[in-house]
Amino acid sequence: MYSFGQRNDARIIDEPLYGHYLRVSGADHPGRDEVMSTMDTDGDRVMEKLLDRQHDRPILFMKQMAHHLVGLDFSFLNKTINVLLIRDPVEMLPSLTIQLPDADIADTGLVTQCDLLERLENLGQQPLILDSRELLRNPGAVLASLCERVDIPFDQDMLSWPRGARPEDGVWARHWYHNVHESTGFAPYRPKTEPFPAGLEPLLKQCRPYYQRLYAFALKAEQHDGGS
Repeated sequence: MYSFGQRNDARIIDEPLYGHYLRVSGADHPGRDEVMSTMDTDGDRVMEKLLDRQHDRPILFMKQMAHHLVGLDFSFLNKTINVLLIRDPVEMLPSLTIQLPDADIADTGLVTQCDLLERLENLGQQPLILDSRELLRNPGAVLASLCERVDIPFDQDMLSWPRGARPEDGVWARHWYHNVHESTGFAPYRPKTEPFPAGLEPLLKQCRPYYQRLYAFALKAEQHDGGS
């Protein structure tokens, strides 16, 4: 989201369906009451308004969390270019469970992402998947490839941003965005060196098949040598 926020031709929206998700799921997330009190919690209405509204820039970038897409009319997928961002559960689960100690596979979004992949394929859409490791290995090349796939020009400004918060951040930013607020761009990929928590092994086993199915479609850093 911060990357696309550097484009002069893009307007960014931060997780517009978070309030809807909290209402439908009953999930006990940090800042739940504040989120629900400051957002429209009717997801279908949210998407209808966003897609019908005239925006001041040609690109509308909506950052969504896969697990937020519950109880919705999915016809909006026909009106959007859909890109899935994935992360190896070996690296993702230890971070996720800091904020959600009792996280299960639904909280990872991987099952929903696989469902979305199948749904998009049935709609005749080409799968567009970014893997965080591949992206960090060569941000310029992978983003340039993504831009080419979605028929927009690559912009070098997408590779860096000012340190700190953005006005588009949701009210939940103080609970989740500590690291991104300290960042000024895509940090070089560094594999985790800490031992994987033994208690998360059963969840990791559940996650692996879903991640591997998605990763097969991911844009790979080594396949691209331009835009870096």
